[in-house]
This record gives sequence, C-alpha cells and structure tokens, in this order.
Amino acid sequence: MMVAAVGAFFAVRHFGLELAAPVTASASPLSARTANADVLWHLLLALAAVVMVGRVLGWLFRLVGQPPVIGEVVAGILLGPSLLGRVAPAGAAYLLPPEVAPYLGMLANLGVIVYMFLVGLELNGDMLRGELRTTLTTSHASIALPFVLGSFLALYLYPRFSTSDVPFTHFALFLGVAMSITAFPVLARILADQRMTQTKLGALALTCAAIGDVTAWCLLAFAVGVVKGAAHNVIVVGLLTVAFIAAMFLVVKPRFERLAHATQGGEQPTQRAVSITLISLLVAALGTEAIGVHAIFGAFLLGAVIPHDSPLARSLHRGIVDLVTILFMPAFFAFTGMRTQVGLLSGGYEWLVCLGIIAVATLGKFGGTTIAARFNGLDARHSMALGALMNTRGLMEVIVLNVGLDLGIISPTLFTMLVLMALVTTVMTIPLLHLVMPASRWRAELSPASRAS
Repeated sequence: MMVAAVGAFFAVRHFGLELAAPVTASASPLSARTANADVLWHLLLALAAVVMVGRVLGWLFRLVGQPPVIGEVVAGILLGPSLLGRVAPAGAAYLLPPEVAPYLGMLANLGVIVYMFLVGLELNGDMLRGELRTTLTTSHASIALPFVLGSFLALYLYPRFSTSDVPFTHFALFLGVAMSITAFPVLARILADQRMTQTKLGALALTCAAIGDVTAWCLLAFAVGVVKGAAHNVIVVGLLTVAFIAAMFLVVKPRFERLAHATQGGEQPTQRAVSITLISLLVAALGTEAIGVHAIFGAFLLGAVIPHDSPLARSLHRGIVDLVTILFMPAFFAFTGMRTQVGLLSGGYEWLVCLGIIAVATLGKFGGTTIAARFNGLDARHSMALGALMNTRGLMEVIVLNVGLDLGIISPTLFTMLVLMALVTTVMTIPLLHLVMPASRWRAELSPASRAS
C-alpha cells in the first residue's frame, strides 16, 4: 500500500510539473509562515526562560522569608533591558526581540484577566461582616491618605517626568491610585507563611485588604474611565460602571449562587457550569472594556460574585491557578521586564526621586493605617503591625502600573521608579512587621493547637 501511494504521488508530480500558477506580487505565504514560526520560537523561548529563572529566584526569596512572587517579578526585570540587555545585548535581543512584544503583551493581558478573576474568586464576603466600623475606617484610611499624598507628589513629578500630552488631572488621579494599592493575594500568602491567619491581627489585615482591594479597583476603574473618556462623557462612563456593578450583584450573583448550589455536597461541577462561568468571564471583561474601563475590572467582579466556598469556585481555582501562575503570569513578568529600564535612572537625582516615591508610598499606607487603627482602639504595636502589613503592594501594583503605561499616563522612567517602589514596599513588609511587633507577641494569640502546628 505504501509503495503504491508513493508511486501515485510521483505520477501526480510528473503531470503537476507541467502546470503554471499565476504570479503574485505579494509576499509568499511561505515567508509569512516562516516569520510567524520565528516569532513563536522566540515567544516560547522567552516563556521558558522566565519560568525557569522565576522558579529559581522564587525559591531563593522563599528561603529568606519573602513571597516567591517577588522573585518571579525580579526574573522578568533581570531578563529585560535592565540587566541582560546591558550585560549581553545580543542575548537579550535574541531572547526578547521587539517583534515578540505585541504577542507577549496579548498573552500577558490574557493572563492578568484570568488572574484577577481568581483574585475575585478568593474574596471571602464573610470577612467583610466582622468588625465593620474598624475594618471600614482602617481600610479606607489606608487608601485615602496615600491617594492624597500621591496627588500632592504629582505636583512635583508632573513637570519633570510627564509630557504636555498627558493632562495633569489624569496624571495626579492615576498616581494617587497607584499609591493606594494593597496586594491582597500577596498579603494572604505572607500571613499564611507567617502562620498569622488564625490571629486577630491576621484576620483584621485580610479583611481590611479585601475591602481596600474592592475600593481601590473601583478607583482604578474610575481613573481609567476618566482617561479613556472625554470630559463630556466621563459621567456617562461613571454611570455605566455603576450600572455594570449593580447588574453583577443584583442579576449575575443570584444566578451564580443557584448554579453553585446545584453542585453542593462535594460534587464536581458539570462541564456546563464551567463553560457558563468561563463564557461569563469573557463577557464581563468585554463589558468593562466596552464601557471604557479596563477588562480586568470585569473579570475581578465576576470572581467576586461567585460564592468562594462552593465546589464550582474550588474546582475553577484548582483547574486554573497553576496554569495561570506558572505559565501565563511569567508572560506578564517578562512583558513588564521588557518595559522596566533601570538604566533610565542614570543619575543620583533619579534615584533620589525614586527613594522619595518609596518614602511617600510607605508613609501613606503605613501612616494612614496606623492612625486609623489607633483611633479604633488598637494598641500602638498592633496598629503599626497592621500598617506594615497593609503596605504590601506586590503584583497588584505592577498590574496597575502596566495599565498606566499602556494608557500613556506615566513615562517609562516613572514606570520603572514605581515598579521598584512596588518591589521595595513588598520586600520590607516582613522585616518591618518583626520590627514593630516581635513574633512572640502575635504567636501568643494562637490557640495551643495552632501554635504546635
């Protein structure tokens, strides 16, 4: 059979060589396919490199008591122009050529959308019902003070690190939002690693961060709506955003509660339930993008309206989290690394400004949280410890900064400074926590069983 098939092919080939095809002036499909294959090669190579380096650095950061995500973010920066581009420019150009950036950016955006869905999926609404007065005032003070300080800082940064194409209102609004972020998922990981989730301080920090996350993402949605919309339709964008949020909680949430309750008792959700959820994720992201707000806000809201303790939520989390955190998020880190150019901070002045940004960000978060906690009856040590925990920014801050850079609100130089601020404020969380409150103080709050575990 094989010999007959080969013979038949050669017979067809004999007659085919006599034929002539029309001549076209455009590039041949073969060359286009070759170019696409070359881009795919570099994209896969970049992903493999950033995953491997990120895992190694994450392991090293874990050894010194830091969250592994810091190592993964650093890996993307090291493989970009900040280190590899300076030490081995040819290697950096081969690993992450400019032609790959659009494809890497699309993959990174998809990863961030799904990641924000997971963040919303982990949000426990029951945590928001505890000490309502304390958590509400503390969480919003930890947003209000850094927002105001960031707006004041914009008065100095705008004429030096922006352009006339960016209105001051947009610049100040976004800088205030960037200063206000707390990384809820990273904070949860830090508390778990420190075995603080069963303490009053840990529960209070998680609750404040959860409330703060919701408020901060609403602020970001408003800021993006202001930037994308002209002055006359900002109100329209705001009203549509409020309507979208209302629809998510009044219409979509009850439907997903019924869908989640249909698979209670430990049963696995059906493919139909999973399909509905993933389609809803895409529709929610498309909805906020169409309104003029970033797609990540719609993804986050959809995750927040799904009951976090249902089999549907647990199954989705188990099925998606590893793929997103190990594969898709490294694409985001690599994309961020391509855009972070530490070399732009070429002189002492730029580094002093960067230190000033870190100081203002820390003062706003640490100071705002500490003052509000003291007014709500916490003692000085617990108040300062809560302030240290709320100063965690991590990955959430990097996501916000990429939104700002995509919209053209912040320059590459300021983007680099703010990325360094996000890394430093996250790295300082655990040392600052141990400085203001020794571990023996909060471990005394643990039950004997929790202390022994």
